[in-house]
Amino acid sequence: MFVVNLALKKVDAKSRYRLGARKLTKTDAIVTPDCTAVEQYLHEHIPISAAMAVTVSALHPQVILSVPLQPNINHRQTGFGGSISTLGILSAWTFVHTRLQPLPKPYRIVIQDNSVEYLQPVTSDFEARCVSPSAETWQRFLKILQRKGKSRIKLAAEVYAADRLVGTFTGNYVALDIQRA
Repeated sequence: MFVVNLALKKVDAKSRYRLGARKLTKTDAIVTPDCTAVEQYLHEHIPISAAMAVTVSALHPQVILSVPLQPNINHRQTGFGGSISTLGILSAWTFVHTRLQPLPKPYRIVIQDNSVEYLQPVTSDFEARCVSPSAETWQRFLKILQRKGKSRIKLAAEVYAADRLVGTFTGNYVALDIQRA
């Protein structure tokens, strides 16, 4: 389900995408997805998220994705590095995805490169928290995207297990105007 900011009205996921097909006006409410709808989208369109049992815990002001340890375990019974990296990638991708949804054009989002620093072994369920970039950085990203049809942004996420910082992630994401591609 998608909800409208300020609780003006509720619309379903299919209606949300129809709204995106026309140009938004100043009187339109900004439509934001709820956690369940985004989680379903991830599981349907990025299958590894379902295999990892990713849950969407929050979308605003930061994106928080969580996973249980068991399906993401390595041979040492700690969190698998690939799962930790993937959760960071997914949290930042989800940040861009949900922020671009209200725009009138569809965009393809890809990761260009990333880096993960593993600080401590992960011994419990864990989560990645993608921190919002500054308003200035986001506005610059959008301005270039609208002008050139593609834009790049660097995002960061922190990975926590039992409220301990266990890893950091940075990644560059590129958004591409599907209609120009």
